[in-house]
Formats: sequence, structure tokens, C-alpha cells
Amino acid sequence: MPMSIAFKDRLFPVLEQIASHYGTPFHIYDEAGLRDTGRDLQNAFSGAPGFKEFFAVKALPNPRILEIMKSMGFGFDCSSITELMLSRRVGAAPDDIMFTSNNTSLEEFRFAQEAGGAILNLDDITLLPKIPRLPELVSFRYNPGPRRTGNDIIGNPVEAKYGVSHDQIVDAYRTARQMGVRRFGLHTMLASNERNHAYMVQTADMLLSLIEWIHSETGIIFEFINIGGGLGIPYRPEDAPLDLEAMAREITGSIGRFRRKNGYAPRLYMESGRYMSGPHGVLVTTAINRKEIYRKYVGVDACMSALMRPGMYGAYHHIDVLGKDGAVGTEVVDVVGSLCENNDKFAVQRSLPPIDEGDILVIHDTGAHGHSMGFNYNGKLRPQELLLRDDGTTERIRRAETPEDYFATLDFTQDLLHL
Repeated sequence: MPMSIAFKDRLFPVLEQIASHYGTPFHIYDEAGLRDTGRDLQNAFSGAPGFKEFFAVKALPNPRILEIMKSMGFGFDCSSITELMLSRRVGAAPDDIMFTSNNTSLEEFRFAQEAGGAILNLDDITLLPKIPRLPELVSFRYNPGPRRTGNDIIGNPVEAKYGVSHDQIVDAYRTARQMGVRRFGLHTMLASNERNHAYMVQTADMLLSLIEWIHSETGIIFEFINIGGGLGIPYRPEDAPLDLEAMAREITGSIGRFRRKNGYAPRLYMESGRYMSGPHGVLVTTAINRKEIYRKYVGVDACMSALMRPGMYGAYHHIDVLGKDGAVGTEVVDVVGSLCENNDKFAVQRSLPPIDEGDILVIHDTGAHGHSMGFNYNGKLRPQELLLRDDGTTERIRRAETPEDYFATLDFTQDLLHL
């Protein structure tokens, strides 16, 4: 079910007041929901010693949100210098940061190894000699190729640019050990928004089998396996949610069997972003225009620069019209923004209650890959972010962009190269 009933019950009675105070559009996140999901995840995997969630910073890179994640004992999955900066700013220790990047530059490696470093999760065997200072602990990202299928969002592993191939994986670890690495982990990431728990169980089983094989070839003992992110959420009302309990029970069982067979077991890591924060954020926008030509269009004061998933992927995001849950009748409309692109649509031919100018629309499940995928095409500016705190108060956690922000990169010292 998009947007939990509990979030709706907390937000909707006060949303008109919040919108009046802050103005629209804005993303607003639910602290209570974030914490509930975090507790559910930890409780589900309590039977897996050393379990740890590394929140995918790319999903919702706001320091206030990262503080909440850190307070629950989570680490951070980072893929860039700025994501490393954000994680360190909220106090993440080196063991709390998993740095997974691809086509990694020397500058990125250097930064990742500053301030005590991070867990380096390498995307390719050729990166080993490029690391300025080889750390004691290294992980590789594994790409199984034709041995597994991906899903619609992340694609076929054979076509993916990510990871070390099956034929290279033993050599990757053998080479790392010869170069002085003494501690090892193993990572993969094969699916995105996957709601079939069996797929994630198969991924854990694949990694457990793989470390058995690598150990038989090299003698390496693995400290952890990381099954990546990709846990899905039900964007549509008819979608079934991920069965987290079944997933945890089956993976924990697999780890137990591995322990009995091998005399030890690796710690289990994952790096969920969407599952942790997606359902706990909404984009609030106001209807400002109606247009009736070949279709009926409802224009709102947000646009694709605030939420690009529908335009980019054709992704579905459920929409409520505040105060019109029990409205008599519906109309079929496209809900659109003001960008000069015809795919600037939050909903296409959607049945909604009749919408008037001034109505507040609530676009669900924007707590992951919403604001963070924003952009400035057409000179559009990204909106503010708010937090509905668990004490019932509302806090601005990012101001809206301004024209001054947009023009800031044009303020520089002239640098003219004479050739």
C-alpha cells in the first residue's frame, strides 16, 4: 500500500497548515516511519550475528535523515566524494562506510582513504594497483553474468557495467592477497525494487556458495557478505509488499547451515535505500491550472525537477487530493508540471477526484530517489525538504534552491589559456 496509513494519519490533519506556513512544493519525510522500518529490519535479522544495514545515501542524501539512520546503528553506502562527506559530517566511522563506486578516479580513492578510510568495495580487478594505499580490508562487487537474471529496473547482469565477472573473481581475491590485503568481504547488487523475497534469498545463497568456492581455491576466510540493496516497496495499491520476515528467516537459515558446514559464518550486510526511506516521503504540490484540450490536464507547482521517476521510467506514484478522499465521482487527467518536456508528468490518464485550482496534491513514495534525482533543466529550482518529526513538530531540513544558487557557478576567477 503506498504511503502508510500511520503516516497519512499523522500528516493529513496538519498538512494544510504546513503548506500554508512553508509554501508548496516540498518533500516531507516521516521520522516515525523511518524509525519503525529500521526497527523492523533489525528485528527481522536479529538471528544473523553482526547484521548491519548500510543506508544507500543516494536515495535520500540529507544530513538530518542520515543522523536518524546513524542513531539506529546503521552505516552508509557511498559512491562519490560528496556522499562520503555527508556521511562523515554526521559522524560515521570508517567501518560504517561502504565505498562502492565504478570508474573510480584517483581523487576519489584518495578521499575515501582520508579520515581513517572506509570499507573499499571494488568494482573491477584493475582497480587494485590504482589504490594509493591498499587497505587491510577489501571487498569486490561480483557480477554473476548469465548465472542470474536481473529485473526491469537494473537490467540483465550480462549487460551491466558493474562488478567483477565470475571468471575473474578468484583471481581478484588471489591478487589482492598477494598485494598485502588480509581481510575480505564479498558484495553483489543484482536487482532494484524487488518485492519477491525469494530472489533476495537466492542472492544470499549465491554469495555463500561463492565464498565456499573462493575459499577452496585460495584459503581466504570472508568476514562479510553484502547482498546489496534492491528491496522493493509497493508503489501501486494493488502491489503486494516484500515479505521481510520470510526473507530474513530463510537467509538466517542459510547462514546457520553455512556455519554448521564450515565452522564459521560471515556477517550479513545490506544497503537498502528505497526500502528504508521510499514510503516515508511524499511530494506536496498545489494545483495551479486546468487545461482541457484533447485531454484534461491538471497543472501543479512542482515539476519533473522535483521528481523525475515518472518521466524517466514511466514509474507509478500514487496521488491523493487532500480533503477529497470521499469525493463523489472521478475524472481522468494527466497531472503535469511546467517543464518544457512532454514527459513532465506525475500521472498519465489517472482517475482522480475532481481537482480544483488551489487543491493540495500528495504524491506518494518520494522518500527515495525523489529530491536526490532532481535537476535544473529549464532553470527550474529544486524544492525544500521538510521532516515531520516523531514529536509531531515539522522541521525544514533543506531550503528551496534560489536563482542565486543556480548562478553561483558563474561566479569565478577568469582562467584563460593562451595556445
